[in-house]
Amino acid sequence: MKIGAHQSISGGFAVALESIASKGGNTLQIFASSPRFWSQPEVSDETAEKFKEAKKRLKIEPIYFHACYLINLANTEKGGYASVSALTKELKLASRMHIRGSIIHLGSLTNGTYEKLITNIQKVIEQTPEDTVFIAENAGTRKIGTTLEELGNIVRDVNHERLKICLDTCHLHAAGYDLSSRKKFDEFFLEFDKIIGLEKLEVIHVNDSRDPFGSNRDRHENIGEGQISSEVFKSLVNSPITKDIPLILEVPGFDKKGPDKKNLDIFKSYIQ
Repeated sequence: MKIGAHQSISGGFAVALESIASKGGNTLQIFASSPRFWSQPEVSDETAEKFKEAKKRLKIEPIYFHACYLINLANTEKGGYASVSALTKELKLASRMHIRGSIIHLGSLTNGTYEKLITNIQKVIEQTPEDTVFIAENAGTRKIGTTLEELGNIVRDVNHERLKICLDTCHLHAAGYDLSSRKKFDEFFLEFDKIIGLEKLEVIHVNDSRDPFGSNRDRHENIGEGQISSEVFKSLVNSPITKDIPLILEVPGFDKKGPDKKNLDIFKSYIQ
């Protein structure tokens, strides 16, 4: 079973690998650079090789980038061009570092169009290495990808095997998807399979929620401290549907310093 968390790259990329290993995780998510700026890191061949060596030694796999928060692939203005450029560079770096791909918030239709979104996703995929994947994350607020139907339309219209999906438990909760019993959990994934296809599900973000069900607010909370039923987390680690999908925590941490060992231990305690 693959269970891990988002970790800081402060101190270097390899430090994040050591950090998740020390907390008992075996899969990882990181930023390539600051998520609040367009800057892209200059990674030397030596740094990339050290990262790959540490990844192999610590048996951390798969690893994902989480893309910059500024990304808006639907934007018809300069933001759309900047988004394509940033993601193209990031996926090329992912290939160099043997990172699986980038998990991406697609953006919004403010100053944008659905047609531009599809064109830009296709452009990023066409311009990047075939050993990487473009992973669209579901939204929990009124942004692109809030519903399964919308994600299904995007998957159909982009029509490329390298487009994958990331689901986030907090975002699903915010958007009004109820997974609080095994029956509802199974029904949701049956619907996901019908609309999108389970083969498209790449990774799941495991987060509790500070806000009520259907609130359209996606503020993350530590596991067991929020509004999401523990049955959701139990299903994630015990259902045959999801037990082989990488599960990555993005919680604030009990010390407010990001995902910690305590959160990982609580989540793993649900394994039966």
